[in-house]
Amino acid sequence: LTLSSKLKTTKRTGWVRKKVAGPESIADHMYRMSLMALLAGDQSGLDATKCVKLALTHDIAEAIVGDITPHDGVCKEDKFRLEAQAIERMRDMLGGEGCASAREVAALWHEYEEGATAEARLAKDLDKLEMILQAQEYESAQGIALDEFFASTRGKFRSEVAQAWAEEICSRRGARADDGAREPEEGEERA
Repeated sequence: LTLSSKLKTTKRTGWVRKKVAGPESIADHMYRMSLMALLAGDQSGLDATKCVKLALTHDIAEAIVGDITPHDGVCKEDKFRLEAQAIERMRDMLGGEGCASAREVAALWHEYEEGATAEARLAKDLDKLEMILQAQEYESAQGIALDEFFASTRGKFRSEVAQAWAEEICSRRGARADDGAREPEEGEERA
């Protein structure tokens, strides 16, 4: 459990890279995503408990490897390998194959990564959804433009509930932009 403290203290790389003031931690992201999973899982007719467990474990390997983003120059295969090794190390720290909860944490992480179930696919949607909600909040509070975070998710939501929530987030963002609330990024013209 001590290892998980790194999730509380490690700031999300994308926000740090964009110089967001007071960026959320990995644990902050996982917590809100878990709340979203509780609500969305139920609304989708899926196993909400499983959705919450997936949300709680999806980034747990980052306690060892850190928050690796596409901008870090690490290919998807290497990122998966590093995180899978971290999960095996965590499983061993938690009691290894002989411990049911250690096996469950590892199995949940793999289920999420593989998108093997409807719950895992919803969790993947919620991961992206939580990111754009956070981006919209940073834009609103700090007057910055974080367009690339929205662009990276456009057209990628698979579940109906995530599509509806993403539409609502983007609608609220658009309303603020129409009010002139967002400041343009360097080199970007004001609409």
